[in-house]
Amino acid sequence: MADNTVTVVGNVTRDPELRFTPSGQANASFGLAVNRRWMNRQTNDWEEQTSFFDVVCWREMAENVSESITKGARVVVTGRLEQRSWDDKNTGEKRSKIEIVADEIAPSLRWATAQVTRNERRDGGSGGGAPRQASAASGAGNANDYNEEPF
Repeated sequence: MADNTVTVVGNVTRDPELRFTPSGQANASFGLAVNRRWMNRQTNDWEEQTSFFDVVCWREMAENVSESITKGARVVVTGRLEQRSWDDKNTGEKRSKIEIVADEIAPSLRWATAQVTRNERRDGGSGGGAPRQASAASGAGNANDYNEEPF
């Protein structure tokens, strides 16, 4: 079974651009620069290489990213690689690119701090159904005692 999962850590190169499909689905895209640095054993000099990726995210994550992430922020992105092809309008040539379609995006806390604010579900979420109500018989220490979902 082939697995197409990638995790990259890098700096956002442009503010996320939020768009909506004709059906109303949110979509955000931004650039990510990933640096790799190593010591060249022959010259004893540090060498560096930078790779640039386009990151795409959908639905609630797209809206959260557009409100939370800005150019220069260091983020961790987990997702899958996906190739997209199209015909260039000007030249008529076939063009393609590989993007990271994000499953998760988070701030990197290596050299920064962050404050996380949990949002209410916008569309009812997936699975689960209605939240459980706390009851006296449910026992202490259960996350549902406070009508909350565990992280």
